[in-house]
Amino acid sequence: MHSWTDTLRFAFQPVVNLTTGAVGGLEILARPETGDILAEARRDPELDSRLAVSALRAAVDKETLLPLFVNVFAGTLADLGGLPSLHDAVREVGRLPWEVTIDVCPPYTHVPQRALLEAVSRLRGDGFRICADGVGDGDVPLRLLSDIAPDLVKLDASLLARPAVVRSMRTLCDELGALLAVEGVETEGQCAAALAAGAQLAQGQLFAPPARLPAADVYVPPRSPVDVAVPRSGPSVREFVRPAALLPATASAGQVRALLTGSPDVSGVLLVDTAGVPVRSVHRSRFLLSMSGRYGHALYADRPAAKLGDPPRTVGSDATAWEVLDVVAVGGRDRTSDDVAVVDRYGRCVGVVRLADLVRALAETRVEEAAGLNPLTRLPGSDAITGEVDRRIASGRAFALSWLDVDHFKQVNDGAGFAAGDELIRAVGRALQQAATDSTRVGHIGGDDFLVLAEPEGIDPLAASVLDAPWSAGGRPVTLSLATVLCAPGSVTDHRQAAACLAPLKKAAKALHGASWVLGRAGAPGHETRRGGETTPAAARCGAP
Repeated sequence: MHSWTDTLRFAFQPVVNLTTGAVGGLEILARPETGDILAEARRDPELDSRLAVSALRAAVDKETLLPLFVNVFAGTLADLGGLPSLHDAVREVGRLPWEVTIDVCPPYTHVPQRALLEAVSRLRGDGFRICADGVGDGDVPLRLLSDIAPDLVKLDASLLARPAVVRSMRTLCDELGALLAVEGVETEGQCAAALAAGAQLAQGQLFAPPARLPAADVYVPPRSPVDVAVPRSGPSVREFVRPAALLPATASAGQVRALLTGSPDVSGVLLVDTAGVPVRSVHRSRFLLSMSGRYGHALYADRPAAKLGDPPRTVGSDATAWEVLDVVAVGGRDRTSDDVAVVDRYGRCVGVVRLADLVRALAETRVEEAAGLNPLTRLPGSDAITGEVDRRIASGRAFALSWLDVDHFKQVNDGAGFAAGDELIRAVGRALQQAATDSTRVGHIGGDDFLVLAEPEGIDPLAASVLDAPWSAGGRPVTLSLATVLCAPGSVTDHRQAAACLAPLKKAAKALHGASWVLGRAGAPGHETRRGGETTPAAARCGAP
């Protein structure tokens, strides 16, 4: 009599890190030769649990060291209160729970939410990582998604046609401390769209199709520096995490040597305690050099590998790339090539980052920033400001967008000369930068035009600092005009609508005598005159032509 395992095979599809181009893990996919065992597993939690165990064993049979993604239906977790059989199987095959991510799959309808959350909490306590699968294409409620607080969220590639939705999900992931992945990516255009929207991981036919053997190589399109916006504080370390080669703290030097010689791409091994916390770091070159000496193997093979290791260098998963460089800078020069362990809030290792990946990405960031700077003021152009406007809209933040320019600037240039005009523009740019807070963005969009993005409560002191100052060019007094639109959450849909709201306010500000400031609110008629005297009536609805 045949069992369901006789007609079931498994395929492996890489999950790719879009920043480094490295494979971050393997999703294990059930491929029945006959019947629809997945439909049966959806109705039968015990069968689904056995499928998960079989998937794990199939991966171990292929001798892959990569982290694994195992699919389990949400209803299975709620009914079984977790996956005790999978935990036992992980221990039996010599893997560690934090090397396995549970892909929680829809449907969620009729699944008892409290039971599901308790099961997820139990799995997380055992060390497993949690992924919310099918988000955007499935039926997971947003409130439940927030309560689950997954380590990873997977979106269907169809959502790339709605970039605002993907950007919003990236913002939510940042709040939850999760990574964002897009699955089903088939074209280079979709890959570029995923990067631009802020996705950090992806999988699909473009990179590598599901295969019976884990893919040794994947295709990743060349990454342009303009594909993805980088936060002012630097990219997150989560974007650079590679799988870590982990062994128990009690591992012998012979075990480490066997792992390194069998895996040429592994640059080092982390020895972890029973909770998954790194205790020693073994660098590939230094370790193999010690073992290859005249008596190295005889001396060390059966001794604890920890004796040939160093204290691990660690950073939290919420660190930035710059903070990692600070960690690397501390200590001896002989350790600058060591991997840095990334740990979660419990101190458990979630992966490693390599110095080369960070240096390359930060160099690209600097090149991108330099290309977008105005040569006169060294301030970013409009793209940087409008991109940040869209991010604040997606995250539901209120903001104040302002436009500032010099009154009658052509006459200033004609009367005082272009050199004096250029110096005036530089001085205005410096004043704006000095008045800016950490959350303020100042851009120079050309000529005498500046854009300022600030928190609503921060615009008053900034306006006072530039409008109250005496300005002159070549001894001639000069005044400035400022227009501001306050955008509450939901009042505008993107930077284009915010700019349309600002346009009539700019016209109203220019109609005033002397230093002027006009303030309006997105979606509301009219405006408030904060500085200057009216010369002509000007009351237009935000966004009107």
